[in-house]
Amino acid sequence: MAMVRKSLKAIKAARPKMDRAKIAATSESDIRRHMREDDEPPARTPRIEDVITPQVIRKRLDMTQEEFAEALRIPVATLRNWEQGRNAIDPAARSLLMVVARNPKAALAALAADAA
Repeated sequence: MAMVRKSLKAIKAARPKMDRAKIAATSESDIRRHMREDDEPPARTPRIEDVITPQVIRKRLDMTQEEFAEALRIPVATLRNWEQGRNAIDPAARSLLMVVARNPKAALAALAADAA
């Protein structure tokens, strides 16, 4: 395959032609309808627990990073890395965070009881 070289000027001149008004007018239901028409499974609408960050959960519980990490039984460095976006949260940890977000009292009590 040959390497293609383009100048910045040529790249800027060849901007893609998009109808920004049409894009702005497209709703989520339009996107899902188009996906069904193309025989693609419509994307699942994320629940709030799927996108809530550990920092938001921790602040709702009025806990410091150290307190929250201890309650979750994880290193505080791991929590900091999650909160700062340095590390992705693995599926098991994401599930734990979802449980804590939905029912913090029961989840933290269960974790504390197991530690005793």
